[in-house]
Amino acid sequence: MAHIKCQVICTVLLTLSVVSGYVVELDDTFTETKGEDIWLIKFYAPWCTFCKELSPVWHEVAAELKSMGSEVNVGRADASTQTSITKEFRVGGYPAIKMLKDDVKYNYRGPRTKDGILDFATRVSGPLVRALTTPQLFQHALSRHTVLFVYIGGASLLKTDYVSSAKELIVHTYFFSASRDVLPKGVTIHPLPAVVVFKEGTYYTYDMDRDGDLTSWINRERFPYYLKIDTYTLYAMGDSDKLVVLALVDEKKLSQYSIRYKTMVEKVSTEYKELYRSELQFGYMEGKDYIDGLIMGEVAIPSIIMLNMSNDGYFLPPDEVQTEEQLVQFINGVLDGSFESQGGNGVFQRFQRFVYNTKLNVMPIYNKAPILVIFVFIIFLSGFVIMIYFLYTCCSSEKDEEELSSEAKSKADKKAD
Repeated sequence: MAHIKCQVICTVLLTLSVVSGYVVELDDTFTETKGEDIWLIKFYAPWCTFCKELSPVWHEVAAELKSMGSEVNVGRADASTQTSITKEFRVGGYPAIKMLKDDVKYNYRGPRTKDGILDFATRVSGPLVRALTTPQLFQHALSRHTVLFVYIGGASLLKTDYVSSAKELIVHTYFFSASRDVLPKGVTIHPLPAVVVFKEGTYYTYDMDRDGDLTSWINRERFPYYLKIDTYTLYAMGDSDKLVVLALVDEKKLSQYSIRYKTMVEKVSTEYKELYRSELQFGYMEGKDYIDGLIMGEVAIPSIIMLNMSNDGYFLPPDEVQTEEQLVQFINGVLDGSFESQGGNGVFQRFQRFVYNTKLNVMPIYNKAPILVIFVFIIFLSGFVIMIYFLYTCCSSEKDEEELSSEAKSKADKKAD
């Protein structure tokens, strides 16, 4: 029995060692030795809790890419010591995930999961625009992607713009091209060339006069009409210029009320698709911690809220929304300006939000160890006072020197006279 246990332990340790070997520890010499290889890099700090939580996922990503025969190299760099590479990649927070391809640096801002990171690595490392050359390939792409962007036609200025948009937005979605003869039956695109988005059983053609800039249009259309939304998705929606209609539901156990709210929002998103598709995004979120932090208060569960992620604004219905008709009335009221936006990202609101989140994070620690929190606060306050005093004395010294210099100059001028 002991022999079997020993074999199991040895096997596990060997596996971990092999998996860990797929991740290369990078240092500041990377900038000279990187060559033309494609790199997926995690920047971390030894003291960062989130970095430690990501570590096993990162090794799984590296092992998966290796088993797939991917050309992507996986590395990691200690941002607290390797300052040259950290500065080159403009790392601002930890952990940060970046991809380097053809001297272009791509930022990953999605969920820190194995599937999410793998999808990002596969998408960005592959062709910028992938050709769908047969009806079978087209159908396969339709079955795999909830939202599908396709350029149809030959060389044109529109194709140049499409490739340019792909360079910017490949971090978010795939881009495809096809000829007219591989389109599914019933799909008629006229005139060509054209950029088309296929999603949820229908398709829309880009029109510059109606839709404006191509990149902005793609950014607005890259989400399904209704989806499960997390904090990463909400952050990304800030660039879409759409308001988000959100059903907040219980993350641990979906009650009948939560299910009713989810269903209500989904039905409105479907039935009023053509009316709202250019202005609104619909979805549901499990849990409310992020929303509580945004509004700096307690929001009920289940409930409805509308968000403007471009400026951290939000709208709350004046009364409980119980029917689809009431939800539509609330939405129309927001769109026609009947309801005033709350929140925002002004200086005062950001300071309030900082105080709220600090209080929210510190209070549990204070309840467990009040003396420690008070001690840390005193040290912080002392440091702040010392810094103010130092700045004041420096300014006073400079002022005194200027006065002495001015006085000396005045005496010299009088002596010369």
